[in-house]
Amino acid sequence: MIEQLSWTTIYPELVLLVMACVIAMVDLGVTSARRTLTYVLSVATLAVVAFMTGSAAADGGTAYGFGNMIVVDAMGNWLKCFASIAMLVCLVYGRPYAADRDMLRGGELFTLALFSLLGIFVMISGSNFLVIYLGLELLTLSSYALVALRRDHGASTEAAMKYFVLGAMASGFLLYGMSMLYGATGSLDISTVFKIVNSGQVKHQVLVFGLVFIVAGLAFKLGAAPFHMWIPDVYQGAPTAVTVMIGSAPELAAFAIAIRLLVEGLLPLAIDWQQMLAIMAIGSLLIGNLAAIAQTNLKRMLAYSTISQMGFVLLGLLSGVVGGKTLSAANAYSSAMFYIITYVLTTLASFGVILLLAREGFESEEIADLAGLNQRSPLYAGVMAVCMFSLAGIPPLVGFYAKLAVLQALIASGQEPYLWLAIFAVIMSLIGSFYYLRVVKVMYFDAPITATTVSASPEVRVVLSLNGALVLILGILPGGLMALCAQSIVKMLST
Repeated sequence: MIEQLSWTTIYPELVLLVMACVIAMVDLGVTSARRTLTYVLSVATLAVVAFMTGSAAADGGTAYGFGNMIVVDAMGNWLKCFASIAMLVCLVYGRPYAADRDMLRGGELFTLALFSLLGIFVMISGSNFLVIYLGLELLTLSSYALVALRRDHGASTEAAMKYFVLGAMASGFLLYGMSMLYGATGSLDISTVFKIVNSGQVKHQVLVFGLVFIVAGLAFKLGAAPFHMWIPDVYQGAPTAVTVMIGSAPELAAFAIAIRLLVEGLLPLAIDWQQMLAIMAIGSLLIGNLAAIAQTNLKRMLAYSTISQMGFVLLGLLSGVVGGKTLSAANAYSSAMFYIITYVLTTLASFGVILLLAREGFESEEIADLAGLNQRSPLYAGVMAVCMFSLAGIPPLVGFYAKLAVLQALIASGQEPYLWLAIFAVIMSLIGSFYYLRVVKVMYFDAPITATTVSASPEVRVVLSLNGALVLILGILPGGLMALCAQSIVKMLST
């Protein structure tokens, strides 16, 4: 009976694994240059998996499987659902771009995307140090291959090498931190580690030593300073269709393992890891916003924007425990979850416009390439403007409400240092609004460099329009998503 329950906890992962293998085999017989059958099967798989995880999340139950190594709860299922949708959108946006650049000679783009999503699922469901690490390695190895998919392109190959070297170092940090905690507690099970740490039987210094390495590994995966150095180079060097994959769904997995490790496993050490997160949040906001101002490459600017946005996620994570009490934990962690989901939504639309403007032999990566976009295509200029305003935190867009929720969580803690952190975050956001508004200015007030009309396939137009509309609608009506995040976090904290 227990074994049956175990298998039911990983139905979405099994579907994803089986279909990824099936699609890889089917693709061997596909002759279409645009890999139509492979694409349709991949999108259908992602839609089914999103429906499965969304349905499971709506039920709201929590189950453990495989000797407590796997946990399936509302938070994890919602993150899986959103990650599946994000990956589906990435494939819709990226297929025309990949076809124009001879990246569809085989079906690797689709199968690697599915395997990276499988890694994300394993990370989100992991309730054991080794399971989380296995999921992380599956995701990162697939990502390295995706970045290097344009084998004849020097910048992509260089970006993949940098990503591989720095990613290996970050994985080493995380694994070493886990091994330290295993040595101190004698267990790899997150709930058992929590009980042992909470009992006070282990030396605090040993636990903090392992904690430092775990936080460093998590910071790399989130893209937070001072472990941010890979993001600008990889975002710029990777094919844009791959950049949007790296910058969207994996962020949800990084948030999930931060919650699993720091909150579910190491909450008694909150006073220690909150100080580390505070320093990283300050660094991320400072470096991300100031460095982005100097960028002329749009992908590189969005990379530094990601670093600054992760600073806000860290602010949400660090304000959950006050004076050893967890009264504000649900509010703080749900605001961070809301922030990461809405950030991914906005990122998808931003890169969707960049992919749309790119054509064969032209990347549309420079900010100047957007000049006069409103005269060439008011719809796509409008979508990009909505995304830039949202990332800047301008009402009534969802980015404003996300920032407001995090700042409210900080201020509600009643701690003076957190109040100063909130003020600093607001100042950095004001500075950051400059480079977002510069993009809008270029689109609406600069003369177009080219008279080329912007064309896109019907599915890309529909998905991009819906994506942009959601950024606006969720800003005006954020209550539903915020309640969903709050309920998920409350159930997670209660189990």
